[in-house]
Order: sequence, then structure tokens, then C-alpha cells
Amino acid sequence: MATLSSNKILLVEDEPNIARLFIHNLTKAGFECVHAENGKAALDMIDEVQPALIISDIMMPVMDGFEFRKELLSYPEYKSIPFVFLTAKSGEEDMLLGYDLEIEDYIVKTSSPKIVIAKVSAILKSLEKEREKVVDEVQKAADSMAAKVVPESPPQFNGLKVLQWHAPYKNVPGGDFIDYIKINDESIAVILGDVMGKRWGAWYFAVAYAGYVRTAARIVLESTAELNPDIILQRINESVYRDERISEVFITLSVVIIDTKNKTAKYSGAGDLPIIYRSGNKAEFIESSGLLLGFNPDGQYSNKIIDIKSGDEIILFTDGITESRNKEGELFGNQRLLDFIGNVSPEDNTVDLLREELLKFTGGELEDDVSVIAIKIL
Repeated sequence: MATLSSNKILLVEDEPNIARLFIHNLTKAGFECVHAENGKAALDMIDEVQPALIISDIMMPVMDGFEFRKELLSYPEYKSIPFVFLTAKSGEEDMLLGYDLEIEDYIVKTSSPKIVIAKVSAILKSLEKEREKVVDEVQKAADSMAAKVVPESPPQFNGLKVLQWHAPYKNVPGGDFIDYIKINDESIAVILGDVMGKRWGAWYFAVAYAGYVRTAARIVLESTAELNPDIILQRINESVYRDERISEVFITLSVVIIDTKNKTAKYSGAGDLPIIYRSGNKAEFIESSGLLLGFNPDGQYSNKIIDIKSGDEIILFTDGITESRNKEGELFGNQRLLDFIGNVSPEDNTVDLLREELLKFTGGELEDDVSVIAIKIL
């Protein structure tokens, strides 16, 4: 999702003359304006545009403004983008309907350019102040709790070499979290999660949510003799589903259990990205179809079992890697990541090389938390 400090605005308007007028005035005021002719066209381009604010007409063909807003609200990654309705009418009924859809404000089409620019600027400045306040509170809370959502360094474990890189977005704790749980002398559980929620307010609780899930995982591992990731995920899922305090938070989780004695890796995921298994110069995605934690009482989790040998490597990562963009707006993407991992020599440090490649690709400008774990079999 775009940062609130961005000046990019997505204008959704079907009347060419009105669109040109708004684009001219917004551009003149220093905003970058991208235009879509209806809600459907806007949905198709929203991932690429990553707007800081959406201004949408109500009466449009194909998909009107109300339909467009309802579609956005159904996607966790889109619903928090600030939204303003552009309308030729100022009737009370329409306005109340708009505010029921969690919009920021209305702009009447006949408003002067100065009024339009003032409203847009005020909305973005208000949201930026909210962001700065929450970031400051998160940092203070994390410092006071000595909170660590990611270990400073991965553990040493017989038969394995574990490497990690974690870069929190703008140095704010939260979002991604990592844990390593030693089960016995031959087995270790590796956990990678990503907490998502509503706007910047969710960041304040991200540390607590990460701790909640990590604690639940440890309790399950300590209380069951069956070392299967799907069972661990299902028990965590049941706990999260019953807890109303985190009903508005979306959590993805990857769990990998490495058994160095029997040379197996078991993996299961909850709404997560696939993991990568590299053997020699061949790399492949191992995918899970499990649901996000807390989405449904039955998470439909299943295990993927990998026979491992010396020199093999298992890589876990969050979407901060694949959704990073270069200056041209091109995504790093899954295929680029897979190709890169496949070309890494077994003797090389996969994490260091990937960090260098990603920072080079993005020019050092990361847009989200970034986490990657590489587990090399010795």
C-alpha cells in the first residue's frame, strides 16, 4: 500500500472536461494525478498506481462510485486508502450513504479550484499527522516493552545454517514477525508471520498481535506430540477465531519444521506466500492453500513434506520482497525472486545476495516490511 507521504491521486471520473479540469488543477498544485473513466477501470489499475488518495465521481457507467467504494471495502489492502466522493449533487441522502461507506469527505464538482485543493491538502495533512502520531506511539510502546518481533540473529542449530534479513518499514516495529522454536536436538520450528490491519492504527497493536501468535504457537508445540505444522496452525487458528479483539486484523503465517535426523521438512501456511525449495541449481515454489488465521473456524491446512539433503535450502519470505518496485513502478515479483534464488550457488550467502539485489532494484527505497529467512541443510 502507498505511504501517506505520497502525493499520488487516483481520479475516477467519466466526464472528460471535468477530468481535465481536475487533473490540471491538482497537477498545478503539485499532486501527481492518474485518471480512470469508471470504477472498473480504477480497480484494474489500483495495484500499479498505489494512490495516497482516491477521488471518485458517483454517477458513472460500467461501475458507479458507490459500487467502486463497496468493492474497495471488500479488500483489506484497499479499504484503508483515503477516499473522497466527487459529486454534482449535495443531497443529504447521498451524503449519508457515502459516509456509511467510510469515506473521508465529499467534493462538489462546482467548487472552485482553491476549495478542491484545500480539501485534498487538508485530508492528506490530517492523515499524515495521524500516521506520525501513531508511529511515535508505536516506537515508544515497543521501547518501553523492550518488544522484539524479530530476533536480533537466527539461532545456531546442529545440521543447519539459518540466515535472516528483516527491515521494518521506516524502522517501526510490527508487521512482519519471526520466531524460532527448538523442539528437541533434532527438530526446530521456523515461523514467519505478517500482521495486516486497518490504517496506521493497526500498527500500534502489531507488536501485541505478533506476540499473541508467537505465544500460541509455543503453547501448541509444547502441548502436542504430533510435530505437524497443519495441526499447529489449526490450533492457533481456533484461538485467533474465538478472540474478538483481533477480528479486524489479518494474519498470515508460515510454519516449517525441520527434522535433521530424518532429513525432512514439513511446511504448512495460513494465507501466506509460497516458500522456496532450492536443490542444486533448481528452485521451485512450494505452495499452501490454507486460509488466513481467524478467517474461518476450519483453516483447511495441510502439510507439504520435503525430503531434504545436504546443500539444499528452504527460503521463507514476506510480500515486502515480491511487491517492492523500482523507479519505473515494476514489481520485483515472484518469478524474478525464483530465478534469482535458482542462480545462487550453494556456497553463497543467499540472504546477503538477495538484500543487495533488492536494494539495487528499488534504489534503496522499500515500501513495506521486508523479511526473508534462508535455512541451509549442512
